[in-house]
Amino acid sequence: MAIITLTSDWGLSDFYVPAVKGAIYSALPEVNIVDVTHNIEPFDIRSAAFVVKNCYKNFPEGTIHILAIDTEEVIDSKRKIDNPHVLLKCNGHYFIGTDNSIFSLIIDNDPYEAVIIDVMQDTDFFTFSTRDRFVKVAVMIYKGATLSDIGKHYNIKEKIELKPSYDANTIHGLVNYIDAYENLVTNISKSLFEQIRAGRDFTIKVCGGIYKIDNIVTGYQNVDESELLALFGTHGFMEIALNHGKAASLLGMERDSAVDIYFETETEHTNKNTLF
Repeated sequence: MAIITLTSDWGLSDFYVPAVKGAIYSALPEVNIVDVTHNIEPFDIRSAAFVVKNCYKNFPEGTIHILAIDTEEVIDSKRKIDNPHVLLKCNGHYFIGTDNSIFSLIIDNDPYEAVIIDVMQDTDFFTFSTRDRFVKVAVMIYKGATLSDIGKHYNIKEKIELKPSYDANTIHGLVNYIDAYENLVTNISKSLFEQIRAGRDFTIKVCGGIYKIDNIVTGYQNVDESELLALFGTHGFMEIALNHGKAASLLGMERDSAVDIYFETETEHTNKNTLF
């Protein structure tokens, strides 16, 4: 059975989600619709991209992902469409949405094909592109249309995610995403951490060094309740969390808050092991 996923910033209190689902089912009664999330903060493409990036490969190839975050096409003063509606194919998956840089955040540097959607919508209203245009494209793909049937070749906008800065003894990262439990997902990957660590002791500092962590655990309950911890999640990045607590609120941290790691230097190691 074919699958179409929906990711949006609509919430569930309005008519948007059922209207889109109704349009899909009217055209494809047999399709399976999966709600990824509708709780993205309005216009927050970074969070939406993080969620989709970390789940889409778990769906079978051929899945169609509709991205309904900040979907209006932006037209500049020269009447050029700056944020066009795009169909993209990557790793066997299809993505339909507005190129507000969300695509590059989802696929990283993976090879892709993309086209600007050249498909007329069925209404004269331009504020509900997901229902009136994206669904139409999804139906066409489901029925066997190729990318060239949908539009002309397009190179997506590249948005470079903020990377940690580092040297031989430090990593300076930041909070990239906050989940529903208020765990703080950083942009510090496990591979970078282990590369710089090289087996050394370390101290993770947050809130300007007010709070410190000196070990990595494998699970949230490996520490006492309400104790601060660090671990690497299934997404491959370091998380700062509280066991049964809301780290973001209790620490006063938000997205882009600093997370700094200091590794033991050779001098510190020598001094620590010197007998006086």
